[in-house]
Amino acid sequence: MLIKNTHVLSPHVTEGVYDIRVLDGKIAEVGESLSAEGESVRDAGGAYVTPGLIDAHTHLGLKADSLGEFYADHNEKKMILSPEMRAIDAINPLDRTFEEARNAGITCCASGPGSLNVIGGQYAAIKTRGKIIDEMVLDPYFAMKCALGENPKKGYETTRMGIAATLREFLLTAKVYAETPVRDYDRKLEPMVPIMRGEKTLKIHCHEALDIVTAIRICDEFHLRFTLDHVTCGTDILEFLRKRPEIPLLVGPSLGSRGKVELHGKGFDSVAALAEGRHICIITDAPVIPLQYLPICVGLAISKGMAYEQALEAVTINAARVMGVEGRVGSLEIGKDADLVLFKEKPFVTIQDPLAVMMDGNFLDVSI
Repeated sequence: MLIKNTHVLSPHVTEGVYDIRVLDGKIAEVGESLSAEGESVRDAGGAYVTPGLIDAHTHLGLKADSLGEFYADHNEKKMILSPEMRAIDAINPLDRTFEEARNAGITCCASGPGSLNVIGGQYAAIKTRGKIIDEMVLDPYFAMKCALGENPKKGYETTRMGIAATLREFLLTAKVYAETPVRDYDRKLEPMVPIMRGEKTLKIHCHEALDIVTAIRICDEFHLRFTLDHVTCGTDILEFLRKRPEIPLLVGPSLGSRGKVELHGKGFDSVAALAEGRHICIITDAPVIPLQYLPICVGLAISKGMAYEQALEAVTINAARVMGVEGRVGSLEIGKDADLVLFKEKPFVTIQDPLAVMMDGNFLDVSI
């Protein structure tokens, strides 16, 4: 398929009007005045096109929409350490939130356990199209969920000291296990081996400044690869964070009420401030913010001073990079999956539905 006359907005591609050739579900060519080579041709009429949007922190399909607590599968209760829990064993692709997300242009996301447990389980990188989760997965386990702060504190009636001590002790046990050449299999420790070796990411839920600092301290002790997720009160320690620009910040959810103490820094002005001089991701924490409203969150960050190009990267290539799937998604580059979104007007600066969404080379709704 050849899509003519598109206004491309994409990381790693100079903004301009291009044609896009799609072959076998991949982007085959992006260029000016391409000639058809026997394939079908669609005229986009100058529509803006972006890569499929990506949210690097959700619980999509794990906390079902409008079905109540019985269908909430995102927190394994009564088990403060649950690294053996796998998101792909509970994600329900038939939940209607998947359709709502992809129709809004969100073609890929990270979905995984909640923040009740200090170690919650394995996060997956998935596409939002399909009925069988195994056919939608880009990586069934790219990160291990970890949580600090109010949620595990309330869930297990412990203190921040207790949470940190529990995490340190478990990481030390996992370190010894990972460094033992011949060992008896342990179902809790085996998933931690790639974490301790720096092959996978520790994904740390932390809102308040002291929890952010604790997360960095512990990860530095064990030389771990990690992301800081939420970072709601990160502006309280802005200069400290600016000294560590290599740490990925996944910022949000920033829309909604400040319903607990550790959310006192919540707001899109914080998103813009944290984005200065570094790469960040904008996240919804869906269903906290329904995933289809990710573009609105991007627009609100821009309205508070975040640069447009940086905001676009926050929900495309940056998110793909922290999920380890940047070789397949996140930009409109040759060889990547043909996931793209077409808009009538420039995205994020006006509230609008996409004209069309393509996933793996197929339009979800042929409207061009």
